[in-house]
Amino acid sequence: MKKKLLGVLLIGALGCQKLTEETKDKNISAAMDYVDPFIGTGFHGHTFPGATTPNGMVQLSPDTRFEGWDACGGYYYEDSSIVGFSHTHLSGTGIGDMGDVLMMPFTGKAKLSQGLPEAPDSGYRSRFSHEQESASPGYYNVKLQDYDIDVELTASPRVGFHQYTFPEAEEAGVIVDLSPTIHMHRSPKHEIRVISDTEIAGMKYTKGWANEHYIYFYAKFDKPFKASVFGNDKLIEGNVYEGKNAKALLSFSTDKGEKVKVKVGISNVDIEGAKNNLFSGIEDWDFYAQKEKAEALWSDKLSTIDIKGKSEEQKEIFYTSLYHSFISPMNYSDADHRYRTIDGKIKRDDNYDSYTVFSLWDTYRTLHPLMTIIEPSQNEKYIQTLLRKYDEGGILPKWELAGNYTGTMTGYHAVPVIVDAYRKGDRNFDINKAYKAMLETSTFSRDLKFVAHTESVREKLMPNAKLYNDSLGYIPADLENESVSKALEYAYNDYCIALLAKELGDEKVYKEYLERSKRYKQYYDSEEGFMRGKLSTGGWREPFNPRFSRHRKDDYTEGNAYQWSWYVPHDIDGLANLIGSKELMEEKLDTLFMTSSNLVGEDVSNDISGMIGQYAHGNEPSHHIAYMYNYVGAEHKTQYMADYLLQNHYSATPEGIIGNEDCGQMSAWFIMSSMGFYPMSPGETTYTVGRPLFDEVEVKLENGNTFEIVAHNNSYSNKYIDKVLLDGVQLNEPFIDHKDILSGKKLEFFMTSEPNVNAFKENLNLSKK
Repeated sequence: MKKKLLGVLLIGALGCQKLTEETKDKNISAAMDYVDPFIGTGFHGHTFPGATTPNGMVQLSPDTRFEGWDACGGYYYEDSSIVGFSHTHLSGTGIGDMGDVLMMPFTGKAKLSQGLPEAPDSGYRSRFSHEQESASPGYYNVKLQDYDIDVELTASPRVGFHQYTFPEAEEAGVIVDLSPTIHMHRSPKHEIRVISDTEIAGMKYTKGWANEHYIYFYAKFDKPFKASVFGNDKLIEGNVYEGKNAKALLSFSTDKGEKVKVKVGISNVDIEGAKNNLFSGIEDWDFYAQKEKAEALWSDKLSTIDIKGKSEEQKEIFYTSLYHSFISPMNYSDADHRYRTIDGKIKRDDNYDSYTVFSLWDTYRTLHPLMTIIEPSQNEKYIQTLLRKYDEGGILPKWELAGNYTGTMTGYHAVPVIVDAYRKGDRNFDINKAYKAMLETSTFSRDLKFVAHTESVREKLMPNAKLYNDSLGYIPADLENESVSKALEYAYNDYCIALLAKELGDEKVYKEYLERSKRYKQYYDSEEGFMRGKLSTGGWREPFNPRFSRHRKDDYTEGNAYQWSWYVPHDIDGLANLIGSKELMEEKLDTLFMTSSNLVGEDVSNDISGMIGQYAHGNEPSHHIAYMYNYVGAEHKTQYMADYLLQNHYSATPEGIIGNEDCGQMSAWFIMSSMGFYPMSPGETTYTVGRPLFDEVEVKLENGNTFEIVAHNNSYSNKYIDKVLLDGVQLNEPFIDHKDILSGKKLEFFMTSEPNVNAFKENLNLSKK
């Protein structure tokens, strides 16, 4: 059920344009025709279908629900009514926030409440049909059936642009509602100001996942309105309201087919910033001209990779994945370069772009390594922001949102993002500051600038796990929740610090952190064959069942022992030695994929999804495991599993992402795996090869070179590698280096229908350092 398939959406009742005919003369990439923003809006993908620009501050999208886990993106494909259209959204997260400044056009007698999903007539929400809905990069379109209003949305980086086509109506208008909040956060303070009969502005303050989130707006209509302002659903005197539950009813009458346009600038700084963003962002009222500008921005990003071969559906999955990879992190600076700091101040820096929404526990794995290939200069900007937040708050973020440390998730994964970029030659940031920040972030201390934040956030940022890791050399399971996952992630993060220390000539720190990176070995129980929780007494936590999961309240983060026992991406030879041999490790991998998918526990983590045996592709801790066969001389099994995952765990449907999309990580896995290689251990400069999905891939690099990938004899049945050539030279091992990509070499796969266990001549010392 594809809503944006190969540009076949027509101008009509929905006012949509056909991309293939209208945009080719405007240098719009054909890749645009393959993007379906509805992919991931069903199941638990938590993406949104609305209008945005690459890394844009505005994500103008419909909201169909605000409560429950599947409300995280504001829109859920199974819903049948729309509450309204708000200007900020998260893409694919497992926690909800944003959904700011909701607007809803209407006809007839105005209603102030949202109404119930099961009874849309009880409020201002409206029924809609997917048959009268469409989306493409930078554009969204829907018919509000209860009001007979066609809604079109587009955006610039800091402005949302609405166009409503009304029927003839004596009573019509737009409701502006600041009260809605997404998924378990609250909004205790609002402000609405009617500026004129065409302008309205305001502020919304929320407390939730982001402890303090300010959003300001300035809206301009092309049609005069009569304004009524409400506080707590009571009409107030005057044009200004400050308090809770702020709404404005903007009324007018309309002729049949009349188009009413609204431009909304937003800011995280103040109303003046929102106004400046508005008037500098979109200067006129030509909706379709702005739509074309948004499309051009997306076309520029999507044209970085050209693919040939395979089905139209696979191309749709690929380019939608690339689209999702460019949504986050999001711009957090106003047009005048002011931004809100992580310690709550307002600063201006004309030479700095601030970003927000760093889902680092997810994105360090594949999204940021992908950016080192296709857009390293943008990735450097992300790192500059991470270091600026360290300056402001005293520690590197691990999940930053709206200028807040949230403390969500585990590890300190800003480290591999920075080390990976630096070691690949992307160095437009202060590496000495970064090194200092890594060392301070990796060791326990709460005597830092972030003391101004809440105690719970401080504890999440500096958990006692770091104290135990520093003082005891391990993390006792009876003293610290998720001890195994934290310990394994710290070991990997510390390995990345060791790599940078060596690069910078700091031998003492290199040796110290290399030793710390080996601490994962303490958690391996050779009798059970799994990584296990180790008690403060030195014994194992009992009872033990590797299938057991209790969400965020056991020894493993969003997983179980089956999934987490493989989290040693930096020392696979060492893990093989713990298991007994590479042959035994291969057998153990086989068991992981072939055992029952049954999980045990009363509160099993919902994040464990996309199961193949106990492998869970729907959550990030499993993402590297299929490639581990390459390190034990069983490369054909990596090829088989990569093929299976690419073919079966992604689809061009709303349910086409098997778990939370997680700010581009699930999508980046598909992109890199479908190109035929994967970053096993970010921080290293090597990639390990898999199964290329497409016949030809061309990656346009920022340095002017083109990296070309060709899969000869490629087909659905020819999933195995016979041999691989790099610039005509056969690979002796299943690895390529980042410098091979940057220099524009040609990577050729020769595919066959049967496994070739001799495809790579040497399988010794495969853990690349």
